[in-house]
Amino acid sequence: MKFNSKHILGIIVILFSTVASAQFYVGVQTGVGNLESNVAGTVAETKMGRAVKAGYIYSFTKNIGIGSGIEFSQYKQNVSLTYSSNTLTNYEVDASGSAFIYNVTTSNYKEKQTLQAVQIPLFVQLKTNINTGIDFNFRAGVKYFLPVSYKIKATADNVNNTAYYPDVNLTIDNLPEYGIGQQSSYSAIGEYETKGIFMSSFELGFTFDIGKKNALYAAMFLENGYGTILDQEKKQSYVGYNPTSTTDRKANGLYSIEQNAKITPVAFGLTLGWNFK
Repeated sequence: MKFNSKHILGIIVILFSTVASAQFYVGVQTGVGNLESNVAGTVAETKMGRAVKAGYIYSFTKNIGIGSGIEFSQYKQNVSLTYSSNTLTNYEVDASGSAFIYNVTTSNYKEKQTLQAVQIPLFVQLKTNINTGIDFNFRAGVKYFLPVSYKIKATADNVNNTAYYPDVNLTIDNLPEYGIGQQSSYSAIGEYETKGIFMSSFELGFTFDIGKKNALYAAMFLENGYGTILDQEKKQSYVGYNPTSTTDRKANGLYSIEQNAKITPVAFGLTLGWNFK
């Protein structure tokens, strides 16, 4: 369907009239923010997540309304190997163009992950008055979850890699000028490629009137993503291969060892907000 100027003008008028008669809100969220993974051999230590948000709710009746807005969220977690002595394998090509099997073993490898995202919610609100100045609220809807950045900081006490050339049955374990050998005190920064997904969202709480045009909002929330936020074109070694040195090796991250890795945000906790007209 093609939109002409009348359609566009009509949509703008509806949006502005809706916002003009809506109740606005600002708020913060805090709780457990987990990035669920299906990558075998990895374990994640989840930290607290947080978000700030602003939006509006348009009421069709005194009990039913629809809301939208914008949110900025952050997830943090530490990821490591389930068994630190595991050797992970990938295929690489050296500086001369020859393919080989790249084996990497690390000691005390840890990965600090920080995911920042913009979320666009759309929800239905049901509310009912339970006492003077106190309303019970239930919100249910969807969010479009768009990662802005997914950065990783990787460290390890030691990185050891070997190269096996199956065509000539040759194993190389110490050739630093060609990127093969050991490195102590490894540290590198990297970033995952990402894409947007949809999340379901639920909130259950109360509003407490503070005057005629203001109210305090407190609730519990639960959010669950569908699909994966990773957008990977190929499988990679979690410690990148540098064909000219055993130093300055890129941090591809543990979630790069599977091309179709599924990483999904899940969060629950408390929301505190302020409603005003």
